[in-house]
Amino acid sequence: MHRLQKFPLNKYMPEKQKLILLADDDVEDLELLQEAILQLQPQARLHAVTNGNMVLDYLEQTAGTELPCLIVLDYNMPEINGAELLQRLGSEPRYQNIPKAVWSTSNSNLYIKECMENGADAYFVKPATNKQLLDLANQLLSLC
Repeated sequence: MHRLQKFPLNKYMPEKQKLILLADDDVEDLELLQEAILQLQPQARLHAVTNGNMVLDYLEQTAGTELPCLIVLDYNMPEINGAELLQRLGSEPRYQNIPKAVWSTSNSNLYIKECMENGADAYFVKPATNKQLLDLANQLLSLC
């Protein structure tokens, strides 16, 4: 009689790629952040949009099993800013377990407080150097 040996599936199956949703109206900032994330985790999947309405549209059209593991929002975006978007996402049970981070050029205590009260898990000031950008990307990946 032969016994079948059971192996943990995750040991032999590739890890599901992390999907991160990035939103920023500054395309250059988006590209820099994407490059930093992919430098640290080349298999990550990134979806970038340039305003808050595009975030909502993307999430509404995404199946529950395909939702991102992290949402990164710029604070100052046209139409819907990061804090307002956090408030909207927080009112939807479907998005409540997804970590959300805000990054902004502003280190205003008012913005930080508003974002944290509206459901952000982290608030970052946009970095000035490549090393700081990689540190930020590493911190974002740790939220995923």
